[in-house]
Amino acid sequence: MLFIIDGTLELLVGSEIITANPGDFLVVPASCDHAFRATPLSTADALIVITPGVERFDYLRQVARIRRGEAGRDSLLAEQDRYDTHFVASPVW
Repeated sequence: MLFIIDGTLELLVGSEIITANPGDFLVVPASCDHAFRATPLSTADALIVITPGVERFDYLRQVARIRRGEAGRDSLLAEQDRYDTHFVASPVW
């Protein structure tokens, strides 16, 4: 579940891209491939609820290291099962 606090998010759900704005509340169906990002050249704040409760703080710390250029994107591939976060190809994303 995502609640958009500020900014604009693009959310990939299956093969559809949805734009979410402040005040929008989105629920991603279980087992549905999805991704999200701030729209180009912007930032966004969102409250994100992930269930079931899998420990993901180290995952988010690693994402921050990747954004700062301190690690490569491939560094997350070995941790997909640990964080229940799996990367798939999407022709529209």
